[in-house]
Amino acid sequence: MKFKPEKIKKILCIKPRGIGDIILSTIILDNLIAYFPSAKIDYLTEEFAKHAVENNPLVNKVLTMKKTDLSIKTAFKIRKEKYDLILDMWSNPWTAQITFFSGVKYRAGFAYRGRKYAYNIHATSERGEHHSAEHNLELLRALNIPIISKHVYYFVSEKEDMLGKNFIEKNVPHGYSIMGIIPSGGWPSKRCDKEKWVEIIKTVSEKYRTKFIILWGPGDETDADFITSRLPEQTIIAPKTDIPAMAGIIKNCSLIIANDSGPMHLAAAMGIPTIGLFGPTNPQMHRPYSENSAYVINKDLFCIVCNFTECPYKHECFTKLPVETVLDKIDYLIGKSRIKIIKNEKA
Repeated sequence: MKFKPEKIKKILCIKPRGIGDIILSTIILDNLIAYFPSAKIDYLTEEFAKHAVENNPLVNKVLTMKKTDLSIKTAFKIRKEKYDLILDMWSNPWTAQITFFSGVKYRAGFAYRGRKYAYNIHATSERGEHHSAEHNLELLRALNIPIISKHVYYFVSEKEDMLGKNFIEKNVPHGYSIMGIIPSGGWPSKRCDKEKWVEIIKTVSEKYRTKFIILWGPGDETDADFITSRLPEQTIIAPKTDIPAMAGIIKNCSLIIANDSGPMHLAAAMGIPTIGLFGPTNPQMHRPYSENSAYVINKDLFCIVCNFTECPYKHECFTKLPVETVLDKIDYLIGKSRIKIIKNEKA
């Protein structure tokens, strides 16, 4: 469909859930603003996930919904806003119904089977081998919008930034670098084994004068306690927090090492040098998406990138991951990003 860019005054982007998915979807924002300079851009997310974009100065407003809400209820909420263009970056059956009943004139979504009816502008459904962040750009290509930026964003509020600074000032002795460890993972198979985390911290500590902050969420308690109990001198456990407060601590770290997870994407989007540990998922599609980030993977295993949520073997993608590869990536990022990580005198 053809339209005049200057006629588009209000745009709604739909990405309900997945903190990492929402953060990666912000790759579209610079491009939308450049093409529709007079338009306001809103987001629709689930309530728990709104923090992924609510502090973003490029986003005008965040509408929220609950997973249990009827599609028609959310659609009528959208109707009241009188949007000119809607981009359904989720394009599942639920959001397709919301988009269809929204009353928005221009409706763009992915051409997945059984959902084409909802949209009058169709993006390719092929994910290919590009990063999942870049898949969102297919919607812009369907609209003939030039791609001038591939930047993703996450912003921390001043309050959470200050909470992070205060925690570090109270808990990290002077003269130490700060690295964050994030043992979280949405699937059991994506979680690096707690014993391997201990190995990684020991090896890095031999070379760098560093304190490691263990950042954890629901379900991570056992791993976090194990790591800190084995290495009480090298580690500091973060307090129980929500993700926005965790982000405040992450922002004040020099470097982050994380499993493939939402907090990994959050760290990279804030510009913190980030190393992702990968096993069952493909880093070409899910690596931390920033120029000063990297990943490690035990690529020689026959079962690597299996996409199994539960490991049917012995979790060798992590148990046999060479710790030296993590140290090599740290060295690489220190050189590339020019971050200040203090070396031990004997190293």
